[in-house]
Amino acid sequence: MKNALFLLLVYEIPMDIRQLKAFIAVFEERSITAAAQRLFLTQPSLSVTIRQLEETLGVTLFQRLPRGVEVSDQARALYPRARQLVDQAAQLEGLFQQAPLQATLRLGVDADIAGLHLEAVIRLVHAALPGVRLCVEDGCCGDARLAVEESRCEDELFLPLEEEPFVLAVPIQAAIIDPQRENTPWVLCPGDRSHQRLLPFYGENPPGRPVAEAGSLSMAARLVAAGVGAAFLPRSLAHGVAGVRTQEMDGASLTRRVGLCFAGSALTHPAVSALHDALLRRP
Repeated sequence: MKNALFLLLVYEIPMDIRQLKAFIAVFEERSITAAAQRLFLTQPSLSVTIRQLEETLGVTLFQRLPRGVEVSDQARALYPRARQLVDQAAQLEGLFQQAPLQATLRLGVDADIAGLHLEAVIRLVHAALPGVRLCVEDGCCGDARLAVEESRCEDELFLPLEEEPFVLAVPIQAAIIDPQRENTPWVLCPGDRSHQRLLPFYGENPPGRPVAEAGSLSMAARLVAAGVGAAFLPRSLAHGVAGVRTQEMDGASLTRRVGLCFAGSALTHPAVSALHDALLRRP
């Protein structure tokens, strides 16, 4: 059965790599919704692509469930062959696409992105795009930018790198802090997009005893290190700062997603496209 299906794929059945990539995404995600997000497609468009592939093959690949999909035996047989064909197609493209090796990738880095996230992306660029000239700049600029999802512009796509929790950052010499105490000294960052989401964690309204305001979360970490008060900060910005220790937040947790923001048109840039694919291949 498997060998016959592979021969049909190679020699007889008219299909394109786009359909196989769509199939692979749905098979791996077990969800039309998640696969559409991964491929930056609408759900109806992805559903049509899968239906066309099923009609071409004459089999049912997925059974739609209230949540997600169930894969058929035919889908299980197709999956390794589809991966093989997609990988072979990528190798063929790589034989003739020398542009990424000679390209320049300008990467903007938004404020309050921790060094560890930037270093992770730099390592990925050097591993996946050897020879690319990487230019790293501060701010909302470049061919793509490393940013928090909340800062994504309306016309930008977002590819997550990591989801990290917020923690309670307190001066290292301070006792354990109860966030619900009315007299807790708080360092606030009202200009940051996370501020409104953090308000419930401060307890009473107004929250405790505001003692300082910071223009950025990184500045808030410095105020905490100086002993001014406590603050809710992303873990990456609180850890490693001398004079700051952290407490896990009780109850419901709050997280933020750090990743790559870029315009859809940027995928025509060889280096951005290669970085995008490298991020998708990450385990």
